[in-house]
Amino acid sequence: MTWFRDMRRKRQQLSNEESIAILEKATAGTLALLGDDDYPYAVPISYVYHEGKLYFHSALSGHKVDAIRKCEKASFCIIEQDDVQPKKYTTFFRSVIAFGRIRIIEDETEKLETARMLGNRYNPNDDESLQKELESGFSRMLMIRFDIEHLTGKEAIELIKQRSI
Repeated sequence: MTWFRDMRRKRQQLSNEESIAILEKATAGTLALLGDDDYPYAVPISYVYHEGKLYFHSALSGHKVDAIRKCEKASFCIIEQDDVQPKKYTTFFRSVIAFGRIRIIEDETEKLETARMLGNRYNPNDDESLQKELESGFSRMLMIRFDIEHLTGKEAIELIKQRSI
């Protein structure tokens, strides 16, 4: 098991439950991978969170797919709140970072199940449209699974102070 650093500013750390709530609420984040020539490659992407895992979809090829096949380690970041406070020279933020292992789903049953989960996340209660979309595009789609090994959330100290008033 990999060792992950403790957060330096512990009093700003969100609980695991709060971090998961942000993952469940947000609709997009930035996936960071080891890209070409070992340069970091970070890409904004839609996702769905389910039972300690993140799921993404992708085309069959491209920089992201190449990076995933090259190295399974990845991170994923979400900024839930970023309220700029110009006169205070700061932001009131809430964010989450997940670290883990990422892989392309090869099993067709798992791939279909996760594609449905993602489709229902962004267009709930429209099974007919989802079925049509899957029938027309499933063969040209990859589904990707990110197993979260470490999750941290953090918020601005000012937000903590506001809640305690």
